[in-house]
Amino acid sequence: MTDRKTRIGPGGRIVIPAAYRKAMGVGPGDEVWLSLDAGQLRILSPREALRRAQAIVRRHVAAGRRLSDELIRERRAEAKTE
Repeated sequence: MTDRKTRIGPGGRIVIPAAYRKAMGVGPGDEVWLSLDAGQLRILSPREALRRAQAIVRRHVAAGRRLSDELIRERRAEAKTE
């Protein structure tokens, strides 16, 4: 997809062109993530924001380790002591 120039409207609104929204898989009423880095604004779809978060976690968790299983075990152990 190519770069596109747009204007900031009243209230700081920016219109995301339909082709961009379609490519991102977002529509009216959907939430998006904003990222500001070195003067550059990025708009991320929820799917892309999740993918990036998962990549960050993967860098800090050993291969084969399942945090969800650990959490479930911890919760069950806590429930037994209540």
